[in-house]
Amino acid sequence: MLNSRNILVRLLLGLILFPVLLAALAAGAQQTTGAAPGGQPPVAYTSVTELNGILSQLQQTTQNMQSDLGNTRIEKWKTDGATKRQTLANVESIKRNLQSALPETIAQLNNSPEDLEASFKLYRNLVVLYDYFGSVVNMAGALGSKDEFQSLDNDLTGLESARREFAGRMQKLAASKEAELTRLRAQIKTLTAAPPPPPKKTVVDDTEPPKKPAKKKVTKPKPPATPANPSPNASPTK
Repeated sequence: MLNSRNILVRLLLGLILFPVLLAALAAGAQQTTGAAPGGQPPVAYTSVTELNGILSQLQQTTQNMQSDLGNTRIEKWKTDGATKRQTLANVESIKRNLQSALPETIAQLNNSPEDLEASFKLYRNLVVLYDYFGSVVNMAGALGSKDEFQSLDNDLTGLESARREFAGRMQKLAASKEAELTRLRAQIKTLTAAPPPPPKKTVVDDTEPPKKPAKKKVTKPKPPATPANPSPNASPTK
């Protein structure tokens, strides 16, 4: 049996976090690359085929439900008036759901097969519908004819089968979205991280500097020789 509570919790988390992370990723990518955010990725063929099979079974079951409810003569049941009125009110609620709310939700899901919000709405509708219809089937088993009960019970089995298959699909979808959230978080972390500093460039100047001209050596003239002082006792030359 699938844990419905876990499915609902995971889908609610996906509904809250997925659009936020997707928008942040798109903004980061646009800021980094300058490109406009792209559209939604295409849905896998296997996913669409699986959904179509579930919805086809569900639509066939709901048609049988409406027909069999119309053939159920609740007013002829041998019970008190309050029980009849309550059962008839439940039947009217079920018919309104089958004719309005359910087809609208199915149409939304057909337009976006892997949309979490539309999937959650349909699953919640199936849960409520199963509870209400199950109460009518139980009353038919206790108060109605054998044919009425058998027809309605077959419809309940078909509804439960469709609900169970859709719950399995939702569990796989939730796991897929959770993995996608993990990937988006990693991408956002990468996009918002500070860019590394540019590498330092080492410039090698291999040009030889111009040679300075050699300075000429200037020879200073020698001062004239000073004659030796004559002896004061020497006599002058005649």
